[in-house]
Amino acid sequence: MDYARTPVTLVEPHLLQGCCREAERADLVALGLDQLRAALQESFHGHMIALAEEIRRSSRLLRDLADRSQVHISRVPVVLDHLNVVLPCLCRTLRDITSYFEDKTVSRETRWRKMYNKMTEEAGGLPLPQRFILYNHFLSLLRLLLTRSPSFDLNTLETLRTRLLALREKRGIPPPPLQVGPLVRHDLMSLAVVHEPNGHWAEQIFSLPLPSRTALKHLRPSKSYGPYYPWGRLDIPAESKILFRRPFDNDRISVVVFLNSVDQSPYILMRTIQGGEPWFSMYGVHELCIGREGSTLQLKRWSRSEHTSKLWAALYFLTWEEMVLFYCTFVALKARNMLTVQIHPNEFKLQREKRLFQAQIIDDGYKHSLIVYEDLQTRGIRLHAAVWEGELRQCPVWTAFVTHQSQSPTWLSRRSRHRIWLKDVQLYVFCKKYRQESMRQNKAGAFEIYFVSEEGAKRFREVFPMATTSPGASGVSEPAVASSK
Repeated sequence: MDYARTPVTLVEPHLLQGCCREAERADLVALGLDQLRAALQESFHGHMIALAEEIRRSSRLLRDLADRSQVHISRVPVVLDHLNVVLPCLCRTLRDITSYFEDKTVSRETRWRKMYNKMTEEAGGLPLPQRFILYNHFLSLLRLLLTRSPSFDLNTLETLRTRLLALREKRGIPPPPLQVGPLVRHDLMSLAVVHEPNGHWAEQIFSLPLPSRTALKHLRPSKSYGPYYPWGRLDIPAESKILFRRPFDNDRISVVVFLNSVDQSPYILMRTIQGGEPWFSMYGVHELCIGREGSTLQLKRWSRSEHTSKLWAALYFLTWEEMVLFYCTFVALKARNMLTVQIHPNEFKLQREKRLFQAQIIDDGYKHSLIVYEDLQTRGIRLHAAVWEGELRQCPVWTAFVTHQSQSPTWLSRRSRHRIWLKDVQLYVFCKKYRQESMRQNKAGAFEIYFVSEEGAKRFREVFPMATTSPGASGVSEPAVASSK
């Protein structure tokens, strides 16, 4: 049965909207614990901080699960029974914590002591922070199950389910119904994962650690302008693939980018919370334009009824690095999309950046432009490689942030008239064909840049005056073979 084509049952939105409601409750409980902690001695802080952090993690996991379920709606029945095990137990725990820290008949210290000790005792000795670790482990496995991740472990899920059922019994919570939603064969659980050795490049961008975090100023709440649809009302084909998910404003808004399984094009699913309920809006990247205003990236859509472009979303970023990565990812996805009719030249240029340098390089056998940009707002510097010529001209290939490592005299070394080595540089690659390991074929593991002109290598070194050149091989490098990318 193709559940994506059948009417949404009452049970599915009820449970998945329950994820969002409990996420809201978890945020409020964590905030209440923070306020309680501020009034207590520092000796209490360790356990309280650990508990609040796990509760906030529960909130993030719940919203993440609800967001991804919109794309994997055909697989929602697989997780419904498990959601019905964990949500009532989690809800009861959050309500109990609230009742303890709101009890004004006793001192704040007594509130905390009673909460921690009694709730640990009622759970058979399981400390309160560890109870949320149990919830979070279970929710993480449900996400893996929903998305068919090769990391999913059925045995672990069943073990945690048994522990949750035992906890429900200790708390006096009635056992869940035997079946919620459509019947799902148990053998489908073990067949619920797929292994893709060659994943999409966009899946890696936000999983890599940031080498630096340059804060952006003048932050405001991100906004989504719709049009909106309730859960389950968007037509997303089964087997669509999520590339990444990014939360904004403590997950009040989230962006899920996925590949449509029918047209193999990237789409953006945006979720916002209104009246405590999740609402969704969706457009293909080929239907959107991107631009920068200060600390925000603006996504605009075309209104057919009004015959004009309208703001679809204004996304504020905490760091300049995250903004750059989102921008480059969007532009690369749009430029390489078969449904894109045209892309405006301005979209290839991130506003409020100053170009310090540009030259042609031979990079993994391809002709690329290498540009050094300085952000006018943060003074951050990055390297940016783009396609040199052809239909994809100016499309991002990779970017790398220049960190404090560039102050080291060993960071940059000129190995010949055309070759420069960079140490401690992390590339974020926006192209499936590009292999950065081809440019690290040296004993030092440094990243090699081959400049077409000797002048280009000379000027690039002058951009970083603090990094002095170290003696390298003399003579001219072997000519590199270039091809179009």
